[in-house]
Amino acid sequence: MSSVGKKHTKTQSTYAFDNTATNVAASQMRNSLNSLADTVSDQDKQARFENEMDSFFALFRRYLTDKASGSTLDWDKIKSPSPSEVVQYGSLKSEESSNLSKLAVLKLNGGLGTSMGCVGPKSVIEVRDGNTFLDLSVRQIEHLNRKYDADVPLLLMNSFNTDNDTAKIIKKYQGHRIRVRTFNQSRFPRIYKDSLLPVPETFDDDLEKWYPPGHGDLFEALVSSGELDNLLSQGREILFVSNGDNLGATVDTKILDHMIETNSEYLMELTNKTRADVKGGTLINYDGQVRLLEIAQVPKEHVEDFKSIKKFKYFNTNNLWINLKAIKKLVEGNEIQAEIIPNSKTIVTGKSEINVLQLETAVGAAIRHFNGAHGVVVPRSRFLPVKTCSDLLLVKSDLFFLEHGALKLDPTREGFANPLIKLGSHFKKVSGFQARISHMPKILELDHLTITGNVTLGRDVTLKGTVIVVCNDGDKIDIPNGSILENVVVTGNLTILEH
Repeated sequence: MSSVGKKHTKTQSTYAFDNTATNVAASQMRNSLNSLADTVSDQDKQARFENEMDSFFALFRRYLTDKASGSTLDWDKIKSPSPSEVVQYGSLKSEESSNLSKLAVLKLNGGLGTSMGCVGPKSVIEVRDGNTFLDLSVRQIEHLNRKYDADVPLLLMNSFNTDNDTAKIIKKYQGHRIRVRTFNQSRFPRIYKDSLLPVPETFDDDLEKWYPPGHGDLFEALVSSGELDNLLSQGREILFVSNGDNLGATVDTKILDHMIETNSEYLMELTNKTRADVKGGTLINYDGQVRLLEIAQVPKEHVEDFKSIKKFKYFNTNNLWINLKAIKKLVEGNEIQAEIIPNSKTIVTGKSEINVLQLETAVGAAIRHFNGAHGVVVPRSRFLPVKTCSDLLLVKSDLFFLEHGALKLDPTREGFANPLIKLGSHFKKVSGFQARISHMPKILELDHLTITGNVTLGRDVTLKGTVIVVCNDGDKIDIPNGSILENVVVTGNLTILEH
């Protein structure tokens, strides 16, 4: 047999092996999911659970197929989007308010505040003047409804982690000029990384063994919860979706009008990439189609190209405007096949640690399934996420002021990039942050701030230019009340004696 023939035979046998292994893994998973469904005693819960397990199984099968074939894109086919596929915000017509009756707003509210050391939904962390993320969202839409005599509803997509707490919290908005509704995204089983079988053995098993499958689950959850039909019955056509922790994601009627005028089914807000955003997804044209390119899809040898600010100028803010009828059509036709993000984690069950996988999808990846989909390059002010306490310092500072629930940048900073703030591990949790920075410093003239170690800021501290404060282990630095630090590096040991 020739070497070509041998190679062909090997390829065929490898494919056959992969195909057999995929079928075996899928069959084992299906049996396990059926066994899980048998442990649900409540009939109402069982129907929903079986639907969720069917969705999970479809996701799992796609994961096995992608794993066998590879999920990176052909780099040579990736092109920059055309001017019609990415439009500039400045080119949009002046805003009107006549289309607000067609709008609903949705905040992704499935995340916990654990990364910032908080218990419960992240949306209830206090971010500004005693207001939580959720308070600010409610205030913004209340003002919008009052100003334009509108009735824009606010929806929250919760996870099983945040649902109970959120239900209690939103009671305080009763009587306000806003309708707040909630629905839950799916609950999927984490799977063992080695055997690819479900970690939970029963429906009521430890919640650590389950996970919410990312915000790509939005489409299915909207339909299965009945919320999508509810919105359509009210005459709603457009859903504005954003992360609950993005304080810049306010309703913009200019974008709403543009979407309706262009008959687009999906708009993605993009903004200029900086060196802090090099891993963010970006819009591309692939085989003549608009797609979202994430770093996980990039071949290893092209990762640095992906991070290039020159090659990929914009990134996805996850502020999305989506046509509700298009969602219904695509979900009912089972046409949304968003790229799968395998997320490896280590969880503790009982006294042991186990390595697990959770299969997630992102709502932005679905853009390729919608007609007329394109990006709008918006001002950076529409992207103001709070992921860390470094971000929290920024939004609590005098750089911004609050107006009807929306953060507005101080006019003196217009046209300038926000300061780059890096706080060390002592400030990772909100409690540590509040103990060390109980009074916000003045940062209107700040460019860069780095603080590491056991550092405390006093009252009325002003930071200008580049300020670096490094405290070594075992030492302590107290920045005195009224200090003005400008273009300095502070090290050593400085303690203010009480008197």
